[in-house]
Amino acid sequence: MKQITAVVRPGKLDAVKAALVAIDVVGMTINDVRGFGRQKGQVEIYRGNEFTVDFLSKMRITTVVADDKVEAAITAITEAARTGEIGDGKIFITPVEEVVRIRTGDRGNAAL
Repeated sequence: MKQITAVVRPGKLDAVKAALVAIDVVGMTINDVRGFGRQKGQVEIYRGNEFTVDFLSKMRITTVVADDKVEAAITAITEAARTGEIGDGKIFITPVEEVVRIRTGDRGNAAL
């Protein structure tokens, strides 16, 4: 099993969710986050004054999938979130040793 964490533009959240549900990835956690990458923020002009926004709003989507769904999930997220502009986001893949469903005690893939 792998944990997939994707950081994407807020406007792409619904598209990414729909793409994951379409490949039968149904459990996910969503967080509003702020940060910056290579673009190091952006310059805004408000009422003639220029200021820098250091941290940009993003959405963090976290899900755990079986090993055989990892590539499909990466492809789904990438295609749904891509605009071709700087700031599209990142995907992080982390190994998961065990998953336990609290309600039933199911473990491993059965708990997903």
